[in-house]
Amino acid sequence: MADDTIPAETPVLVLADDPAPQVRRLTLNRPGKRNALSNGLRTQLFAELRRADADPEVRVIVIRGAGPCFSAGYDLAQDPDEPLPWGITRADGGWARHVLQGWFEMMDLATPVIAQVHGFCLAGGTELATACDLVYVAEDAQIGYPPVRSMSSPDMAWHVWLLGMRRAMEAMLTGDSMTGTEAVEAGFANRAFPADRLEEEVLTIAARVAKVPPDLQALNKRVVHRAMEAMGMRDGMRATADINALGFHQRSSREYFAQFAKGVTTALSERDKQFGDYRESGST
Repeated sequence: MADDTIPAETPVLVLADDPAPQVRRLTLNRPGKRNALSNGLRTQLFAELRRADADPEVRVIVIRGAGPCFSAGYDLAQDPDEPLPWGITRADGGWARHVLQGWFEMMDLATPVIAQVHGFCLAGGTELATACDLVYVAEDAQIGYPPVRSMSSPDMAWHVWLLGMRRAMEAMLTGDSMTGTEAVEAGFANRAFPADRLEEEVLTIAARVAKVPPDLQALNKRVVHRAMEAMGMRDGMRATADINALGFHQRSSREYFAQFAKGVTTALSERDKQFGDYRESGST
């Protein structure tokens, strides 16, 4: 378990507020970096999640992103001096198992967690949303896992479990994104709303979830997770996390990381320009 004590001088990377009775809202607060999931942000996020889960006045947790998007994924320009949120093994594949540990911890919280997704929800951002219990999206959100084009398979391979075999295969073999509307149709999200109504609709749903007593809600949540575990979801995700480690040893991945010497933005643009999407689509 990580130390939840955050030094006072540390930048506030996750904002916490209570927008409605019994609802704790956590806002990823790196808008200039598209809410990239740095070690520092993840440390603060899990500290706030644990704090909310232990608070008897909180019955629902909402996670959203500040600025133009939910999260564009893990921070590929991570500050090397920023400590990890918890320990990581030096064994090959340690990174993927490390992040998977966090997503499983979110699933095991007693308190229901809702993802409020707008704009980009990419790579590690999709993993964060997957770890939530309910996912509501803006109709024009962009949800995808572009690192499969150049880096490796996912740290958390949620695709088969949420999309089914054929849609998962297409997502894995192209790295293409879904709109929010398409994500609902595919099974990634619960419902899609116009972007200007998303926050209002999420708070309305959160208020309904909060009406159920928390002792029963913890069991209701556990029913779904236990059923998915019985079907092998967590074992499957652990197995595919180990495949992620193999990707980083492939020639294509090594060549891609060599491009990072030119800058992360340049490398990402090189990756996506032949597809004409993500950074190369004209979207911000």
